[in-house]
Amino acid sequence: MTDINALRTEPSAAHAGRPRWPVLGIVAGIGAVVATIVTDLHPVDGPDTYTAAVVDDVSSVTAQVSIIAGYVTVALLLVLAAAWRRHVEPRALTSTAARVVPLGLTAAAGALSLGYGWKGALGLYNGGSEDGSFDRDGLYVLFVLNDFGSFIGYLGVSVAAGAVAWMALRERLISRWIGVVSIIVLLPVVVTVVAFGLPGFPGVVSGLWLLITFTGLTFGRSTIVR
Repeated sequence: MTDINALRTEPSAAHAGRPRWPVLGIVAGIGAVVATIVTDLHPVDGPDTYTAAVVDDVSSVTAQVSIIAGYVTVALLLVLAAAWRRHVEPRALTSTAARVVPLGLTAAAGALSLGYGWKGALGLYNGGSEDGSFDRDGLYVLFVLNDFGSFIGYLGVSVAAGAVAWMALRERLISRWIGVVSIIVLLPVVVTVVAFGLPGFPGVVSGLWLLITFTGLTFGRSTIVR
């Protein structure tokens, strides 16, 4: 008699190839780039020092696109964290770093919910459906929050990158080249914080890190995805 439980637990030949779950990280990386870099609300030809008048140059359409892409990215980061816990942690039972990765992704998702929410609010009150609800000074407060709002939230992803670097270079659970890439991405984050107190660089590099790392996990031969 066929063992039903065995059918439920043993992968079929059709699903024994490359893992699919890292694709979540690739899509999240694309979403991060679109929501943070492509739809940045800083005026392209703006001055180095802003005044309240800058809100007149902010596009409500850009803000709306950003919040949509941003919230999709938040959802993807949460699902990616859950997928990592399901697929990676059982293969890395003695690795603390493997447990840090989903924590970093979850922390980033929580912070980015606020960062992208402020973007949506600025678009809503500045040319959107509730235009005129706040005066220019009130809108300027939202603009200042958006200066780094959708950038600093990616600090959790930077922490995850550090954990991946440890897993790659110390524990050899991930391809070493991914660990090297993670270190390269982390260096400017550390340098800009230590040297200048600049909090936003995680948002500049995290999308790229997600794209490269999870493409490597999708098509590479890291231990955690074999």
